[in-house]
Amino acid sequence: MVCATIKKGVECPFMTNRGCSYNGGICHEIVEQCNGCDRSAEFSSRWYCTAYPDPSLKWKNGNCNFASHVKASSTASKTKINPLKASKRGNR
Repeated sequence: MVCATIKKGVECPFMTNRGCSYNGGICHEIVEQCNGCDRSAEFSSRWYCTAYPDPSLKWKNGNCNFASHVKASSTASKTKINPLKASKRGNR
């Protein structure tokens, strides 16, 4: 349904006929880590996340999975490959 509380005119999965069903009945403002994200939008002269109603919970255990401005670091280390063994594997 379309939000009728803070994000007026935006589709919201928490909106019901009786109002906002999210904890507290309203969306929470973005936190400092959300600055620069493409999913933040200004409603009623305040900034809110368009993907999640409480951004502070997404940043509680590390990076937010919706954050468009955070790049995931590669955890796989590059190991040196023996060229002789690599050429033998390529001939199989």
